[in-house]
Amino acid sequence: MGHNGPRNGLYIEARIRADLDELWARTQEPSEHQRWDLRFTEIDYLPRTEGEPQHFRYATRVLPGVTIAGTGVSAGEKERPDGTRTSVLRFSSPHPLSLLAEGSGYWRYVPDGDGVRFLTGYDYRPRWGVFGACADRLLFRPLMGWATAWSFDRLRLWLERGITPERACVNWLAELLARALMIVLACTGFGFGSLLRLTGPLAPLFFYWMPTLALVTLAVALLAPPLPGTPAARRCLRRPPVRAQAPRLLRTLENPR
Repeated sequence: MGHNGPRNGLYIEARIRADLDELWARTQEPSEHQRWDLRFTEIDYLPRTEGEPQHFRYATRVLPGVTIAGTGVSAGEKERPDGTRTSVLRFSSPHPLSLLAEGSGYWRYVPDGDGVRFLTGYDYRPRWGVFGACADRLLFRPLMGWATAWSFDRLRLWLERGITPERACVNWLAELLARALMIVLACTGFGFGSLLRLTGPLAPLFFYWMPTLALVTLAVALLAPPLPGTPAARRCLRRPPVRAQAPRLLRTLENPR
């Protein structure tokens, strides 16, 4: 996207069956936004005067006792003939541990039948020179894309099914643990079956069935779709259906001070 439109930037889209005003409130109110967005621990609006864009402070706790903070400025556009709404922002972080130096992006709300296409496009400039560029390409940018998509699906579950963000996170951790246990059991099954083939009286039975059972268990753990109440990044669209353009409103937005 550069800082003006999606090019090599991140794009995430979710279709949410919810009222547009309710979706707008859950995404524009800082106390609500920080509940579902995995990328942020705190979001606070800063005081502003009438007619000025909204400045805000954000923070992310990356380790116990280590919080990376930054500031930004945002503006929203609610009234368009086709019902589409847009929110744009610019942001920066002076924290020396923040790979993300500065960036910009937008949220777009597109009415679609009984729901809303909720989408974002954003990009940023990494710091730390060549090392930062490599770390961003190989690790940080894919992680940010996944976290954004996972958060969008968690928001969808909140609006569509009434599953709070906190409950959705518990569901995700429980399913992750269950899948990990299935993988351990599958791998243990391979070893246990091999041992019985060598020494046990039931060797013929396990010779035929244990490897198959272990493979089925492993396949379910790795390939089965997430449960309906578990947020999953895979449910979101990660590439724009057509070439996306950043809103013109973004060009007029000042850089955060």
